[in-house]
Amino acid sequence: MAENPAYPVGLRLTGRKVVVLGGGQVAQRRLPALIAAGADILLVSPEATPSVEAMADAGEITWERRPYADGDLADAWYALIATGDKEANTRASAEAERNRVWCVRSDDADAATAWTPATGHSEGVTVAVLTTSARGRDPRHTAAIRDAVVEGLRDGTLVAPHHRTRTAGVTLVGGGPGDPDLITVRGRRLLAEADVVIADRLGPRDLLAELPPHVEVIDAAKIPYGRFMAQEAINNALIEHAKQGKSVVRLKGGDPYVFGRGMEELQALAEAGIPCTVVPGISSSISVPGAAGIPVTHRGVAHEFTVVSGHVAPDDERSLVDWPSLARLTGTLVILMGVDKIGKIAETLVAHGKSADTPVALIQEGTTAAQRRVDATLATVAETVRTEDVKPPAVIVIGEVVNVGPNPSA
Repeated sequence: MAENPAYPVGLRLTGRKVVVLGGGQVAQRRLPALIAAGADILLVSPEATPSVEAMADAGEITWERRPYADGDLADAWYALIATGDKEANTRASAEAERNRVWCVRSDDADAATAWTPATGHSEGVTVAVLTTSARGRDPRHTAAIRDAVVEGLRDGTLVAPHHRTRTAGVTLVGGGPGDPDLITVRGRRLLAEADVVIADRLGPRDLLAELPPHVEVIDAAKIPYGRFMAQEAINNALIEHAKQGKSVVRLKGGDPYVFGRGMEELQALAEAGIPCTVVPGISSSISVPGAAGIPVTHRGVAHEFTVVSGHVAPDDERSLVDWPSLARLTGTLVILMGVDKIGKIAETLVAHGKSADTPVALIQEGTTAAQRRVDATLATVAETVRTEDVKPPAVIVIGEVVNVGPNPSA
């Protein structure tokens, strides 16, 4: 005889009483969603995990530290029964049945009046997967289906092109340090929804090959400058395409606001009346050292790290960096865009008190298949860059953290 399917429904629990019996791992997993739904939650349990206890301490739930007692489900709209006492669970589910309270039971799904689906979220859409066959109630099977659907929504592959959720305007997307898997989920989805993508050379180039054929991809380095400076030309290209009613993604390497001139682009768009959204990205200043086995902070070694642009030499009047102060710091110094200036930078740091033996690591093409790490000291780094032919883009790390972990290139 075929099993009757469950009837799916979404519960609106804002301000409504929800009772959770048991403060263990099941409650720890389920409580955040109930809190987010705005439920008035009563937890009944003699004990709780530290995470659940923290929710009570924060006032997100009310916790009565005792076992279940008949009458606990009075006036409840929904109940989660997850104690380690099977007899108490049976009594509680019987009370729920009598009082017509929707009830999920962690130890015996067949004795419950409701089942919890595997859920996921993507930009305002909640995906709930609920299967009712004996095989379907395998949580791993259900979760795998959920994950496949959510991933398809997030990266845009599940939504037909004519149903794309597109909005005219510009999105500044931080693409991360280079590995296409390190772009944020939101950034990848917005790429899939774009009409036009204006990309930096340091953005994750492999992602461009995945775009549908109708998407216009523009290399920012090849925009005709004419009488404009390069940045002005990029700003004008963003404005021009957005005014045509297109959804434009400005794909930048790293994070848009970490030496990415993202604010300049946002200001130009604001002056033109163009709506703009910023999607942060993983900065190469921390991700590239990490990929090379270097923590920018480490207990007992470095309690701070400083990120500096090295595109202007220390003795250049345009420099805004206080190099003498940096030389006195005991933490980690991360330099971006400084390969061709590293000799002068090292010389300046040593002149103002930094030890010439301070370790230096240069990570070229970080997080990509071409990544390589070259180690030196402040005394040798200039010569090392020449002899090892280190080329941009490369992240430079200066400090004792360079020697904390194993050098994967050694």
